[in-house]
Amino acid sequence: MAAASNRLDRFLARRLQRSLKQIRLDLVKGRVNVDNELCDDPSRLVNQFTQIDYDGLVLQNNQPIYILLHKPIGVVCATKDAQHKTVIDLIEHPQKNELHIVGRLDLNSSGLVLLTNDGRWSSALTDPKHKVNKVYEVEVEHPITEDYITAFAQGMYFEYENHITAPALLRILSVNKAQVVLTEGKYHQIKRMFGRFRNPVLKLHRVAIGNYTLPPDLKVGEWQLL
Repeated sequence: MAAASNRLDRFLARRLQRSLKQIRLDLVKGRVNVDNELCDDPSRLVNQFTQIDYDGLVLQNNQPIYILLHKPIGVVCATKDAQHKTVIDLIEHPQKNELHIVGRLDLNSSGLVLLTNDGRWSSALTDPKHKVNKVYEVEVEHPITEDYITAFAQGMYFEYENHITAPALLRILSVNKAQVVLTEGKYHQIKRMFGRFRNPVLKLHRVAIGNYTLPPDLKVGEWQLL
């Protein structure tokens, strides 16, 4: 969902319903400002956050929004849902309906969720090629042994996707609690990996995505602007 770039002349032609020839003449006449500077270059690339003025009229002045949310259990990572409260429902912001979710958590998981209207930022955090760490605290039903560490580090084959998971780091915190660090996020990946040991996950809580960590004083259900 990367923010799309477009040529300035094409943006103006579409927005003002004028021909490209007319728009290029307007640019030469100095009728267009881009990010508060006069611009006469029709090939200038602009995106959703570029401020564009035409004869003093603001055509676009969108601001990027970055939100960190402490998701509760029972809330879905979706923009709309007929049955459950969504993460969007928890946010009071005039532009909340423009937001999308950066790395989802399932209904019964809690913790850090990021939301934004900036597709380039979210892609940088979620694209597997960037190998951004996602850190989880996991509580399972049965004791965790050293075998888990090796299995998680070697990766596991998921037949449904015909995919071997990227190496994951597992640290044993107590008899039945662990910290897991992933660089990808396949469907219910952590639950399925523990499932190989027939060890059901009782609690799954995300504490970090890359450099963004869940603040200890941010209560369940609360959010803050980054």
